[in-house]
Amino acid sequence: MSNSKHTPESIELTSRPPFPAPAPNVTPAPTTPDVPEAGLLNNSGELNPSLLHPVDGGFHAWAFLGASFLIEAIVWGFPDAFGVFLDAYLTDPAYTSHPHASSLLPLIGPIASGIVYCVAPFLSPLINRYPNHRRTAMYVGLLLCWASLFAASYTTNVVILLALQGVVYAFGAALLYFPSLSYLAEWFINLRGFANGVLFAGTGVGGVVPPLTISKLLSMYGPNVTVRILSVGIVVLLLPLMPFVKGRIPVGLAGHVQPVSRGSSNSVKSWMGSYFFWILLVANTIQSFAYFVPILWLPTFASTLNLDSTTSSATLAMFHTGSVIGRLTMGYLSDSSLKQCFILASSTLLATSVTIFVLWGVFSTNLAGLFSFCIIYGLLAGGWPSLWSGFGKGLTLNDPTLSMTLFGILLFTRGIGNIASTPLSAALTGFSSASPTTSFSTNSSSSSSQMSAKLGFNIAGGRFASTILYVGTCFAGAGMIVLFGWGREVYYHHHRRQSAGAASENVM
Repeated sequence: MSNSKHTPESIELTSRPPFPAPAPNVTPAPTTPDVPEAGLLNNSGELNPSLLHPVDGGFHAWAFLGASFLIEAIVWGFPDAFGVFLDAYLTDPAYTSHPHASSLLPLIGPIASGIVYCVAPFLSPLINRYPNHRRTAMYVGLLLCWASLFAASYTTNVVILLALQGVVYAFGAALLYFPSLSYLAEWFINLRGFANGVLFAGTGVGGVVPPLTISKLLSMYGPNVTVRILSVGIVVLLLPLMPFVKGRIPVGLAGHVQPVSRGSSNSVKSWMGSYFFWILLVANTIQSFAYFVPILWLPTFASTLNLDSTTSSATLAMFHTGSVIGRLTMGYLSDSSLKQCFILASSTLLATSVTIFVLWGVFSTNLAGLFSFCIIYGLLAGGWPSLWSGFGKGLTLNDPTLSMTLFGILLFTRGIGNIASTPLSAALTGFSSASPTTSFSTNSSSSSSQMSAKLGFNIAGGRFASTILYVGTCFAGAGMIVLFGWGREVYYHHHRRQSAGAASENVM
């Protein structure tokens, strides 16, 4: 894999600097104060890199990555597992007796994850400008996560639950998550794609393990005690990890700690003129508007096949298992070259489209076909965020501050897609957007008609056909956009070679 970084094709694709250089006043983001200052400066007062912890390996780098992986899994585990809580809430009269409970309770999970996504472009500039406060923000975020869930365990008021578990938890999770993410570019350079894949794989693990654990706790103790246990568990699991989530460059070195321009605005403005930035942004947005739709409706689709609730929930476990493998694989492969990223992105997006049309639209008429779709969809579609680092190396030029800014923009558009997926898919299917996992019973056809369906398009009287067409088309569109960007890059270099050859002949 490492040899592929020096192939003529990869050198050719990266020989032209197609991306704007960062603004001259941008400085690498400084980090935690736990590295001693003595001996790190040479006689000229400059930072001596040889005395810092190594990048792309070593105990401190791997310890950071492992701790950040678990933070990712736990932070995103609650929103991903909220469907388990939702079933418990909607069957408990203490909650359903409140006005609008059936419409407000299902919003808690999407609001929690949507806020975490959407605050990224607003929180990232603050992290960049005040990097020495990142660890403080993480401890505040951990405190908010605990307090929001612990307080929520003592109320049955639906509005208060929405505020605590949806809004307050989300802001705490964002303060915990984004500072840890900002350290990634300091510890990993050549292996940044792989490290990014490991980090995002935590989301997949968070979608598998917490739901299973929470389901058992709910059956034993009920919603209130389970939420209380979860709040304490988050602190017990994350607090010992906090010392390992730190930066590589120490804070406090004279001449190396300066507030960074808010949001690296000069560089972001220069990105606006880069076609490559728009290719990445538009493809990411379209992918996000489609990606979350199958995740939302897979349990409902499974229930139309007369599968029990446990088996229906297992569809999400299959998806998240595939996404863990996909994110690790895509991250590792994306470290090779920009050309490799183009190939991976276009091929996986187009392959995902085919998977949706064929495996979901045709063969998902039984458990085996549906599970096959879930795993392959997670493997292909779930790996997309792991490609961000590979694409972003040219835009950010290995500047940690710019990397964080770019991630914030991409996460924001992903968050919009996450929030919009519920009303969009509800309109396409005709099911109630309030509780998709429980509304089928009033809209389903008979059991015999479900089992006699010849295609996945025909399940539930064809009510998922428009959804399948929508999701498959979006992935195909995103793939074609990336393919266009790759073709433009290849054409430019071919034209440049011809111009260089003509110029050399004139010289001779």
